[in-house]
Amino acid sequence: MLCAMPENNEKSSSELPNGSSVNEDNERDRPDDEALSLPSFLAGSSKLDRLVDTARDYARAAASDNTLKAYAKDWAHFARWCRMKGAEPLPPSHEMIGLYLADLASGSGPSPALSVSTIDRRLSGLGWNYAQRGFTLDRKNRHIATVLRGIKRKHARPPVQKAAILAEDILAMVATLAFDLRGLRDRAILLLGYAGGLRRSEIVSLDVHKDDTPDSGGWIEIFDNGVLLTLNAKTGWREVEIGRGSKEQTCPVHALEQWLHFAKIDFGPIFVGTSRDGMKAMKTRLNNKHVARLIKRTVLDAGIRSDLPEKERLALFSGHSLRAGLASSAEVDERYVQKQLGHASAEMTRRYQRRRDRFRVNLTKAAGL
Repeated sequence: MLCAMPENNEKSSSELPNGSSVNEDNERDRPDDEALSLPSFLAGSSKLDRLVDTARDYARAAASDNTLKAYAKDWAHFARWCRMKGAEPLPPSHEMIGLYLADLASGSGPSPALSVSTIDRRLSGLGWNYAQRGFTLDRKNRHIATVLRGIKRKHARPPVQKAAILAEDILAMVATLAFDLRGLRDRAILLLGYAGGLRRSEIVSLDVHKDDTPDSGGWIEIFDNGVLLTLNAKTGWREVEIGRGSKEQTCPVHALEQWLHFAKIDFGPIFVGTSRDGMKAMKTRLNNKHVARLIKRTVLDAGIRSDLPEKERLALFSGHSLRAGLASSAEVDERYVQKQLGHASAEMTRRYQRRRDRFRVNLTKAAGL
């Protein structure tokens, strides 16, 4: 029996990151829409002009929207920094980029020093932007490579990993959810994301069928033994099998079926917002930030790591906690975990296995000590 509980309409549209946008007057600092164009001797060919537009669409699809937004922000920051120093961002100057990296690491300006990972990401953003404008940024150039190597040597810190949500944690988290429409949806999100080792973007991008919507990231097929997800992931198309659980209360497939049934969803996005009274499913796809907020809220409600202050608990868990939880909890051959997570290498999978194999093999004793 579904009980109506009021709730606010949920945000489902993508949000632009805070910060500067590329809106400068200088045409050279804008994303280069002319990166793909016809040679001059073929100008005026309407058929080829249409193909140029098609090629541009495919080029834009080469990276995710969030990645493109981050690269645009990286370029805007670098272009503004160059102007403040009396320089121009084009053509690329390896010497100036080396100075830019040093400035980011030292925090000598009004902004605080950035982490090594953020600086590395900024450099990748510059490389991508230069490539779109027909230039090549050589990261191995000594003015860049030497400075970056020094930054990493002086400022690098061990990677901060999000905590894994283990089996007992996910059970406690879903137990905090109501059995209204929103609770059914959020229960399906948590259990499906956990059992599938899914990224939060993969969860919310699912449609009921193939080609239901233009922005689909995959679709589902429900069988007697479980559900098969076909995902357009970072590493390409892949299939994820999620079997039925040992009991209905914790079964991700049953949770998905319950949500689809009571929400009356048989076409389009699977995970959508709900009306204020909680009685009706809306048409708009959830934003992937909903998954992160859901995880943090249920972690607090379930009292997980209650020994820590609330701020630290919130910082400890994120969308990646679901993937790390599956990798750490599933007592199966590592290759099956690697396949489920869609990792190209076993080494990447091991990074997700939070302490699962720690001290399982004791080489000290094996060596006779």
